Amino acid sequence: MLKVGIVGAGAMGGVHADAYGRIPGVKVAGIVDVRPDAAETLALRSGTRGYTAWETWMNEEQPDVIDICLPTPMHRDAAITAASVYGKHVICEKPLAGSLEAAGEMIEACDKAGVLLLVGQVLRFFPDYAKAKSLVDEGAVGTPGTIRTQRLSSCPLGSEGWYRDMNLSGGILLDLLIHDFDWMRWTFGEVERVYAKSLLARGAGVYDHALVSLRFASGAIGHAVGSWAYPEGFRTQLEVAGDKGILSMNSDEEKTNRVLLHRQASGETPNVQIPESPLYSSPYEDELRHFVSCITDKRTPIVTGADAFEALRISLAAIESAYSGKAVTLQARGSV
Repeated sequence: MLKVGIVGAGAMGGVHADAYGRIPGVKVAGIVDVRPDAAETLALRSGTRGYTAWETWMNEEQPDVIDICLPTPMHRDAAITAASVYGKHVICEKPLAGSLEAAGEMIEACDKAGVLLLVGQVLRFFPDYAKAKSLVDEGAVGTPGTIRTQRLSSCPLGSEGWYRDMNLSGGILLDLLIHDFDWMRWTFGEVERVYAKSLLARGAGVYDHALVSLRFASGAIGHAVGSWAYPEGFRTQLEVAGDKGILSMNSDEEKTNRVLLHRQASGETPNVQIPESPLYSSPYEDELRHFVSCITDKRTPIVTGADAFEALRISLAAIESAYSGKAVTLQARGSV
C-alpha cells in the first residue's frame, strides 16, 4: 500500500484526494493545511485525519509520498522539506515554482535525496491533447508550420484571492498558459524566442487577457491566447497546420479532434480521422495513476522536473516580454 499525504486542502487538494480514492493500492495518509477547518473537512471526506503541523503529521502517518497542492509561492519550501528533511517522493502541482531559482533548488533537493519529483503538467494526460500529439508524431499533418492554442476562463480566486495577485500567481502567463507552453514544447520541441502582449502589463485591471508568440528551433511558430476575462465557463482550442493538412480541436464541439488532410495525388477523397471521445476518466486521476506507477514500478515519468523547469522558463520569458515590450530569446539549455 502506497501512502500519499496531501499538503493543501484547497480545490486541487480535493481533486487529488478524490482521485487517490479511486486508485487501487493507494491510501491518503493525512491532509495538512494551516487552516484546521479546511484540513479536517477534506480529511473527513477522504477517510483520513487532518493536521496543521508537518512534524505531527509525519510521525503519525508516515507517508511514502508528499503531494503538494499549495499556492505556487509555497511549492519550494514544501518540496525541499519533503525531500531533504524527510526523504519522501514529491508530487507537485504546476507551475513547479514562481522562479527558475526556486525550481532549480527543488530539482536539486530531490536529486540529492534520491527521490522522484513528479509535476502536474496535466494537459499531457488529457486524451484529446495526447491524441493530437500522437497524430503530429505520426506525421498526420506533415511538417508543422503553425500552432494556435486558446485557453479561456473566468478569473479564479483561491485562498484570500491569491490568483489575482500577479506577484503570487504570475497571472495567466504563468498559471494558465503554462499548460499550452508545456504541451507545445512536448510536441514541437524547444522554444527559441518568446513575444507576449498582456492587458495587465498595460495596466488594464485584474482581468487579464494575453497573446503569446513562440518561435521553435524547428522553425514552427506558435500562437497562444489566454484569458481570465471571460464571465464564466472554460474553453480551449487547438489548431496545428502542416504541409499535409490541419488538425483542429475545439472544446465547444462534441467531436473535439479532427484531422483534415490534403487530397492525395491519386485523386482519392481526403482522409478524415476522428479520434475516440475524450474524458471518459479524469485526466487528473490518469496523471496520478501514472505518477503512482512511476514510484512503485520505478518508471520514467511522462513529464520530468526538467520538463516542468522548461515550461516555467517559457512562462517567465512571456512575462518579461509582456512588461518590457520586447521579444525574449531563450538561451540553449544547460544543466538544471
